[in-house]
Amino acid sequence: MTVPFVDLAAQSAEIMDEVGPAGLDLLARGAFIGGPPVRQFEEAYAEYAGVAHCVGVGNGTDALTLALRAAGVRAGDEVILPANTFIATAEAISQVGAVPVPVDVDVDHLLIDPNAVAAAVTERTRAIMPVHLFGQTAPVPDLVPIAEAAGAVIIEDAAQSQGASRGGRRAGTWGLAAGTSFYPGKNLGAAGDAGAVLTDDPEVADRVRVLADHGSPRKYVHEVVGTNSRLDALQAIVLRAKLRRLEGWNEARRRAAGRYDELLADVEGVRVPQRHPDNVDVWHLYVVQVDDRDRVLTGLQERGIGAGVHYPTPVHLTPAFQHLGLPPGTCPVAEAAAGRILSLPMFPHLTADQQVVVVEALTAALDGGRVVEAAAP
Repeated sequence: MTVPFVDLAAQSAEIMDEVGPAGLDLLARGAFIGGPPVRQFEEAYAEYAGVAHCVGVGNGTDALTLALRAAGVRAGDEVILPANTFIATAEAISQVGAVPVPVDVDVDHLLIDPNAVAAAVTERTRAIMPVHLFGQTAPVPDLVPIAEAAGAVIIEDAAQSQGASRGGRRAGTWGLAAGTSFYPGKNLGAAGDAGAVLTDDPEVADRVRVLADHGSPRKYVHEVVGTNSRLDALQAIVLRAKLRRLEGWNEARRRAAGRYDELLADVEGVRVPQRHPDNVDVWHLYVVQVDDRDRVLTGLQERGIGAGVHYPTPVHLTPAFQHLGLPPGTCPVAEAAAGRILSLPMFPHLTADQQVVVVEALTAALDGGRVVEAAAP
């Protein structure tokens, strides 16, 4: 049996009867941009997330960039972020002309370390951008007083955390604004690129809408230089159908994570993910740590297991950000983890039998080829 890293076809099959007719009606009417489908999804997702405003945009990177611009972050400002994130987090900061300031993460959860954030604050710090990595919620409550003391805002990167919470409060609702991604592989994924900005601040929401529509509050009136980043109606139809199923899919991910924990409990050489007691995680990724990771990854792939690495190089060590002048050793926890992390298959329709196959293959890869059967939980 081969096991894919993610099975998007299974999700599509669940929503086909709902999305098909709505999509055909949209094609017949030719109403592709904006309109009721976008408005209905924005309202539904805002209610689900627990914020006053959701503004749909073209993708998750634009969501972060627009949130930063709407928050007043400008050229020369500094924005603190964790070193172990997808390049888009730092990319958005650079796109507004600000300076990314990568900091280290905690050893247990690989989430941004508030102590490292506090140490990185300068008089130029304008924003802090925690990342809710792997479907966890970052320690934003601990960042709030740091931001307030620095006169900075918090802009959350909530691309991997749709439905996650800390202390009963959803990820993406702690700061001034949050950017999320609806890339197809996310917990809530579109049928292409899509994203959104979440905020309780009506002025921020209005600024994002204007910036995302060529700086135009109404047709042919352009108050600022904006961009073209709008959520199209077809993606909104897909997202609204999937949103109705998101809680069930997230619960299925939690069950799958629990099965992995049991299957891996006695497998030597594997460190399973740690859970923060205040968090309800949504397991966008199930990330273990192993020695000799690249050899183990190759062994899994040779056995038909769709494993991956998120992410192999911390931001400050990528060629794109070498100009920051931050050498190896700047973020030791993130750097050490980057060589050990391994993402196993994780999706709502993952079966117990598939997970047994994954763990058997992982055990064999760890042992250099010797297959040790994993008992089903």
